[in-house]
Amino acid sequence: MNRRTGGLLLAMTMTVAGFVAGILREKKIRSVEAQSKPTFSAAAIAGDKNTQDVWGPYEVVPDWPKPITSLPGHEKWTWGAVESVFAESANRVFILERGELPAMKRPEEVPYPKVGPSISFPVSQLPFRNASVGPVTAAGNPVWDGKLGLDARWEHCIVVVDANGNMIEDWTKWDSILKRPHYVTINPYDPDKHVWVVDDQGHAIYEFTHDGKQLVKTLGTPNQPGNDEKHFNRPTFINWLLDGTMFVTDGYGNTRVVKCDKDGKFMMTFGQPSNPPDDMRPSVFKDVHGVVFDPSTHRVFVTDRADHRIEIFDENGKFLDQWSTGKPSTPQFLYMAADRSVWIADGTTAKIIKFDLDGHYLYSWGSQGDWPGALWNVHGMSVDPEGNLYLAEVNNGRAEKFRPRPGANPALLIGQRMRATQ
Repeated sequence: MNRRTGGLLLAMTMTVAGFVAGILREKKIRSVEAQSKPTFSAAAIAGDKNTQDVWGPYEVVPDWPKPITSLPGHEKWTWGAVESVFAESANRVFILERGELPAMKRPEEVPYPKVGPSISFPVSQLPFRNASVGPVTAAGNPVWDGKLGLDARWEHCIVVVDANGNMIEDWTKWDSILKRPHYVTINPYDPDKHVWVVDDQGHAIYEFTHDGKQLVKTLGTPNQPGNDEKHFNRPTFINWLLDGTMFVTDGYGNTRVVKCDKDGKFMMTFGQPSNPPDDMRPSVFKDVHGVVFDPSTHRVFVTDRADHRIEIFDENGKFLDQWSTGKPSTPQFLYMAADRSVWIADGTTAKIIKFDLDGHYLYSWGSQGDWPGALWNVHGMSVDPEGNLYLAEVNNGRAEKFRPRPGANPALLIGQRMRATQ
């Protein structure tokens, strides 16, 4: 080997060595960077990219439930304000609505220069119709001056659908006794699985047989508001203890929680009127709008909607604690899952929000709109045994079904409702 060839070989060797060393340094730098990058545990799907968690750990199930227009004789009608939803199973889901509204396509935007610049109808960034401004009773709604049969129909207030969204049961025989159905549920401790409907404008709570063929019991005096042992004034929700003891939030007209025994006999009440907004005095309410029970601590959680908070009591109405749901916020629905997490549906922010038992914020998701998966005034929530989530939207006039996304963080999924064990 001559001197020139040796020099070239040495130069090539040094170049290759430098190149390899550069690669190793780059790998080391990237490894250090990777180790230093934070792990975003709040994401619904670990490591997911290009997403905002619009639906959180869920994906919306399309075309569920089937439209009212699919029913014979209802081709021109759609869902009214959907107040509540309850999933006994994936194949038996109750939907509670305030009658039917005419089926309409979204109107084209029409400018209104005479009103003001840059004003049009409908406002493009919001849902064009508020289903909540509709009929409440056959006698009419003070803010609704339409005509039943033309502008709305008081039919199908209680609807039962299967996993595919098909209507499978007919409960229309009870439409005539309902004035403004607000909440539907089943006592988790009742072996007969009777169905309960809270009718706030009717000032009564009805207990039906599991198949809906018979009315078993009525709490309160229908169509007669009051504030005593035999009357409610627009009750909103109901929940039970293991022994059948009931707690009723009463509600829109009154400002109290009513405790009844397993037979519906009056036991006691607690609560006084508040001075909203933001009245943080203990044991006062405005819009008493939800009640859940933690069997581990025997604490009763109650929504004081107009004051943006949750108040906590013992079983006899003794005030224990409270926490704010945020300002602004409108806690429309209160839910406790089996893992003892507390969830609310917030009507102001259009979000589903998770708290721990002490009121610490943990997670939220949701966006206001009327596209599939968007939310507008969620007023009811339920989870079936398969983990599917159901939401009732008053203003959008619909129920929506969400299924868990593949790989979803289990800590962010809403479990089935809390119930005590024997």
